[in-house]
Amino acid sequence: MTERFIELKSQQLVYYVSRFLRGRLAHSELHLFIWDTLEEWSQLHLLAGTPGSSRERAFWHLMHQLEYWPAHSLQHNRQLRRRIQDCMCFLRGKGQCPLDCIGVRP
Repeated sequence: MTERFIELKSQQLVYYVSRFLRGRLAHSELHLFIWDTLEEWSQLHLLAGTPGSSRERAFWHLMHQLEYWPAHSLQHNRQLRRRIQDCMCFLRGKGQCPLDCIGVRP
């Protein structure tokens, strides 16, 4: 159940973040997607804790980064954008999980 959720939501997250980084999606829309995803996750009635896979860790790490940093930093901080893109590549199934992906389930 969690693997399917993470697989589906990872694809959607990559889509939303890609559009946001290209200036084709408002930060408010990205924010709404994240909170909708958290609401859906809460309906699964799972325990919080350590994610079961590196993909899930990368997913939660990226979600946290997107909510933590302000829109301006997400769009203009080159180092932050590179880390976000590395996570997105991994979620797409390309490359390895970045070493700094330390996501935890909400």
